[in-house]
Amino acid sequence: MRTEQLTAKALEKVDFDKYLLANAVGKRAEAIANGAKPCLDIDTSGMKYAEIALREIAEGKIIVSIEG
Repeated sequence: MRTEQLTAKALEKVDFDKYLLANAVGKRAEAIANGAKPCLDIDTSGMKYAEIALREIAEGKIIVSIEG
């Protein structure tokens, strides 16, 4: 799936809040870079951390919410 399609699908998951999505992708990508295991069922060895995070959110593997 292309990045634009992933982004559109991920935006639906966060009620079209692009700032929330950007923040969530950044935090998840950092966690993966620091050793967190990706939640995807595919080989992620050739993927960038941000791409993995975006795909996780788009597929609903990671739930994004605003915590007060």
